[in-house]
Amino acid sequence: MGKIITFGEIMLRLAPEGYYRFTQARSYGATYGGGEANVAVSLANFGLDVAFVTRLPKNDIGQAAVNNLRQFGVDTSGIVRGGDRVGLYFLEKGASQRPSKVIYDRANSAIAAAAPADFDWNAVFKDAVWFHFTGITPALGDNVAAITLEAVKAAREKGLTVSCDLNYRKNLWSKEKAGSVMAGLMPYVDVCIANEEDAADVFGIKARDTDIATGAISRDGYKEVAQALVERFRFGKVAITLRESISANDNNWAALYYDGKEFYFSRKYAVRIVDRVGGGDSFGAGLIYGSVKGLGPRETLEFAVAASCLKHSIEGDFNQVSVDEVKKLAGGDASGRVQR
Repeated sequence: MGKIITFGEIMLRLAPEGYYRFTQARSYGATYGGGEANVAVSLANFGLDVAFVTRLPKNDIGQAAVNNLRQFGVDTSGIVRGGDRVGLYFLEKGASQRPSKVIYDRANSAIAAAAPADFDWNAVFKDAVWFHFTGITPALGDNVAAITLEAVKAAREKGLTVSCDLNYRKNLWSKEKAGSVMAGLMPYVDVCIANEEDAADVFGIKARDTDIATGAISRDGYKEVAQALVERFRFGKVAITLRESISANDNNWAALYYDGKEFYFSRKYAVRIVDRVGGGDSFGAGLIYGSVKGLGPRETLEFAVAASCLKHSIEGDFNQVSVDEVKKLAGGDASGRVQR
């Protein structure tokens, strides 16, 4: 089995203890995370050969980020060193009816200041079978969007499967800019991953009979969204996570998978949230795992949803669970009983 490559930004995450607000905090816990790095760590924990590609400064903070990835078995040999800073993000955990809050401090980070010449995609993609990126990466700047376009073109030329999680972030760019840039990348994408809002935010494809604010999700509406995405961009597969938000602490979690012929809906999990950041990334990783392992569409979907369900119970961006733990939950054991 060949290597999986993910490309994006890894950031230093700073979060107050527990449910303290930013204005209350006197100290911050420091961990690392970021969309494509989260996917890479999940896949490494599943035993796959995976490399993460980015640009990081050649200083101790940049090295700490590299070391953090290495401890999980992620190949960091494709990380370019340069630039002045590691991007930061601050996370305030929500509770009950108070939502979580993220503040970015990533302007002029090493990857945001990268140039196309920094990356040799022919070398990066040697022995690779899959390339994954998210909509967060091209949002970092026109230069990074250009780098991403070079990457997907090279991946397509080499016959890799390309997956993209749309991951719209309103704090990084406008819906109009996102739609324009992402539309230029989509012709090179085979597998499109989205949450319940992304298709509407990026491409204006809305699910009928759905109200995200109240947690009302229409299965038929999202079947139409998946079908519209396939018709517009000729994706081979579309997966959409379906989060019913009851409160900041309690969500119902499920997903839809469309292979261009049939629609599959996963079982629904009632999730009590410990940390929801990285939930979508862990779903994407589960989808990639099932696909490269040759699982059927339903088994792939159930594995991905179970993996992301478990992520909601784990502190930090990274989903630190094993294949066996995911399969046990996907198989129906959701009791949470002590394992002795």
